[in-house]
Amino acid sequence: MIESFLLAIGEISNVYSLTLIFVGVVFGIIGGAIPGFTVTMAILVVFPFTFTMTPVNGISLMMGVFVGGYSGGIISAVMLGIPGTPSSITTIYDGYPMSRNGEPGRALGIGILSSFVGTLVSILILVTLGPLIAKFSMNFRPWEITALIIFALTLVSSLSNGAILKGLMAAAIGLFITTVGFDRNNTLRFDFGFTTLSSGFEILPVMIGVFAFTQLLSNIESSRSNTNIAPVIKRLPYAQVASDVFKQKINLIRSSLIGAFVGALPGTGGEISNFISYDQAKKLSKESDKFGQGYPGGIVASEASNSAVVGGSLIPTLALGIPGDLTMAIMMGVLILHGISPGPMMFEQNPILLGSIYASLMIGAVLMLICQLFLIKWFAKIAAIPQAILIPTVLALCAVGTYALNNNIFDIWVLLIFGIFGYFLFKMNVPLSPLILGIVLGENFEHQLYRALELDPNWHTFLTRPLSATFLILAAASVLFAYLQSRKTRLMAQASL
Repeated sequence: MIESFLLAIGEISNVYSLTLIFVGVVFGIIGGAIPGFTVTMAILVVFPFTFTMTPVNGISLMMGVFVGGYSGGIISAVMLGIPGTPSSITTIYDGYPMSRNGEPGRALGIGILSSFVGTLVSILILVTLGPLIAKFSMNFRPWEITALIIFALTLVSSLSNGAILKGLMAAAIGLFITTVGFDRNNTLRFDFGFTTLSSGFEILPVMIGVFAFTQLLSNIESSRSNTNIAPVIKRLPYAQVASDVFKQKINLIRSSLIGAFVGALPGTGGEISNFISYDQAKKLSKESDKFGQGYPGGIVASEASNSAVVGGSLIPTLALGIPGDLTMAIMMGVLILHGISPGPMMFEQNPILLGSIYASLMIGAVLMLICQLFLIKWFAKIAAIPQAILIPTVLALCAVGTYALNNNIFDIWVLLIFGIFGYFLFKMNVPLSPLILGIVLGENFEHQLYRALELDPNWHTFLTRPLSATFLILAAASVLFAYLQSRKTRLMAQASL
């Protein structure tokens, strides 16, 4: 493997291949930063350009977009409070408050460095343990993935900021939203007579509407009361950023491992790993009360796990020929287009091409770090743009990104309606994070639960399979921990009176 990796380095160590990686990284960063555009959309745009390329060059371009796209979401998350991609949702919780507190450069720097380390960790795991993890991931059938999603749903308690009942209500609304449209038995549900609702709601318009409109309307209120003061752009604190990330080294490695592992499971993705990493970082931190207020550990957990999905998601695609999501299906299409079949034999038949994938990822991560740090001063200046210019510009970008999903005007209406709905929830002090959690996980949860019960209608199967039982036990432990933590906080508050 080491020999193949070194040969692959030689294959892509030319101006053309390196330029392709660089172009891919830049385009991926831009795509990830535009709310609603997503990594998948960026890869779909680039995919046709690989038709006339050699396999190595085509892979180089796609890997660049892949790495850049997953890191690009931090820009809009930190500077605007709007997730550029679904997997950068938890970056908002601490990145945006830190930016509002006058430290946008610090927030971006922490996220970029954490993203870089997360990518490197995932590449290391991909190179050394890829086939082994791929074989283990085959044990994750519908029962295990359903139990994993249930475990992720128990994170509502830690995302509710003390308002657990309101958080549960928001999560329930989110799950309900995903049931609109046809189910797996082709039964139409909750369409209320509107034919446009028969296909359900796209996740991204709903998510962007809830986050973007709430944040934009909140900014308008702040600007009217003259309390919204743009943070001063200071000299970028590189030493402080390095110190912040180093202090979170355990959190950094743990979150990277979670991202790589969850990314390697077919049918999961960056969203689940994001929420799990953030939750674990908060629960295991000695300063858990600082999360959500601009705490470096929250940014580290979110961005490290987010970018570690890059290497993790390639594991089942390359080793087993099983793409975990649409992005990986497109990556498989590039390989098949050039006459290469992903799977166990690829490691023996195409070792140099496999090494070029690893090398492209590594070079892409380095170029991503350089590009982001070079442009960080310009990104930070977004915070100084007057609200009268920034708000309509962001709104237009959200509308364009939403429309680009399906070229459907209805998606823009969805964005507007859920934006207003999210704003009313915000004004009633209902936490929005559980709502998004329910929306992000709801469709996959129903799909996996249906598959599990179709294969075996006996509910006891969830408890007799070791992995699914383990996740259910972890879910119960998570709920118990949240209850005890809430009770402890309440007792401490009463004692202080």
